[in-house]
Amino acid sequence: MSQYNILENIYNKHRRNFKENGDSKQICCMWSTNDPPDVIEGTEPIVDIEQAFDVQINEDGALELYDMTLNEAINYINVIKKKQS
Repeated sequence: MSQYNILENIYNKHRRNFKENGDSKQICCMWSTNDPPDVIEGTEPIVDIEQAFDVQINEDGALELYDMTLNEAINYINVIKKKQS
């Protein structure tokens, strides 16, 4: 399975929890867009991404991801992986 498909599966799992969110392929849709969380780090979507890609994502990184599309997020996750290896 490609990295994109892995991330898309995580995205779909969490996006479905929020009926108000469209399917824009934006990471932010994994949380309520009507009532976004104050802290992204440590939330279930971020933990799922960390586990799937074997990375650690701090709050700054989580906020960066929040504003990305799935394609942009894959590139960013790979940058994080490189820095952490």
